Amino acid sequence: MTPWVQRLLIANVVVFGVQVLAPALVEPLVFVPQAILARPWTIVTYMFLHGGLGHLFFNMLGLFFFGARVEQRIGARDFAQLYFASGITGALLTFVLAPSHAVIGASAGVFGVMLAFALIWPKERIYIWGIIPVEAWLLVLITTALALYSGFGGSRGGVADFAHLGGYLGAWAYLQLRERFSAKRRFQRRMQQAPRVSERVRQLPTSGLRLDGVHALTRDEVNRILDKISAQGAGSLTAEERLFLSNFVPPDDRRSWVQ
Repeated sequence: MTPWVQRLLIANVVVFGVQVLAPALVEPLVFVPQAILARPWTIVTYMFLHGGLGHLFFNMLGLFFFGARVEQRIGARDFAQLYFASGITGALLTFVLAPSHAVIGASAGVFGVMLAFALIWPKERIYIWGIIPVEAWLLVLITTALALYSGFGGSRGGVADFAHLGGYLGAWAYLQLRERFSAKRRFQRRMQQAPRVSERVRQLPTSGLRLDGVHALTRDEVNRILDKISAQGAGSLTAEERLFLSNFVPPDDRRSWVQ
């Protein structure tokens, strides 16, 4: 069992024990959307409360089943951040769309972990009730449709549908940001290892640039650097800019760009 999955399982079981033995301590921890300003901590604490043993069991089963593999893949820190981001987003979406509904349960965090699992292993088969095989991507699609139907007028009373949807939304947003910043960090490390610019190189074969299929944001950066060459000359480029442009020329021409 991975570290954060183990911690969350223990924490949820311990808090449930407190609920049973000292129910008076629970009320200040429930997320009540209309009381969010008075009790802002409840956007996190509600995730450790459950309405009964069955509620706890199925949430922890989902956390155990999906969480270990996701944590192994993305790392403990990212896993914890994804889990809590999903839970917090679940509370906030409930605040926006169902402000009169109090919410408890780890479902939003677990749903966020399930979305991450489906994005990483979309074709993995999940056996509902141990017998019905459903691919992970389809399970997410089905549960999203059910939550939308129920949340906007269906008949599943007592289910925190918007918390579930918020869990999906929070996980998706977190993974998008994670990917973006991970790519940025990789690029920065690459730039730090950029070759030294040759003082002898003063002209660049800009006519050889190949920009077919390049993303619009990358194209904008290429155009910015080319404008700099036009205005200040090739000698004004930094090592990072030369290395960046070298990605868009034929391999045989790259010696003219960096040394």
